Amino acid sequence: MKVTLKLYATLSDHLPDDARKSNAFELELDEGTTPAQVIEKHNLPLKLCHLVLIDGVFVPPGERAKRSLADGETLAIWPPIAGG
Repeated sequence: MKVTLKLYATLSDHLPDDARKSNAFELELDEGTTPAQVIEKHNLPLKLCHLVLIDGVFVPPGERAKRSLADGETLAIWPPIAGG
């Protein structure tokens, strides 16, 4: 199945060079893959994976290892962001 992974702010450093302009790239994943597995497979620092969304819907930390991704979905991950 194909899923789009979008990484924002400092997490975009983990994208392939050609994907950094759009902050996104397409992944080919096995059925049943969870957001937690994507985070682990791509060596994303867990403490920086603060806001995880699937098609714009927040996935709480306790659900990230349970909720399977589906073909065509977009997984977006944001680090903690502070502002003033």
